[in-house]
Amino acid sequence: MSKKLYVGNLPFQSTEADLRDVFGRHGTVESVAVITDRETGRPRGFAFVEMAEASAADDAIRALDGTELGGRNIKVNEAQARR
Repeated sequence: MSKKLYVGNLPFQSTEADLRDVFGRHGTVESVAVITDRETGRPRGFAFVEMAEASAADDAIRALDGTELGGRNIKVNEAQARR
């Protein structure tokens, strides 16, 4: 079963390909969505990554939360359901 992760404090130049590469080291990445501002189209500094396996997602959280990416310490945790 897949699991969706929230990735925060991203460098604004981060791309979907960058995130696929980093998270792909921990398992199969099903999708990546870098969130952009509706008006300007610029990245907002966070993204959602969906991993194919829940165990791979848990591994990615443990391995990547607090690590540096592009000069910033990223925050990685399980995405919460939208209210």
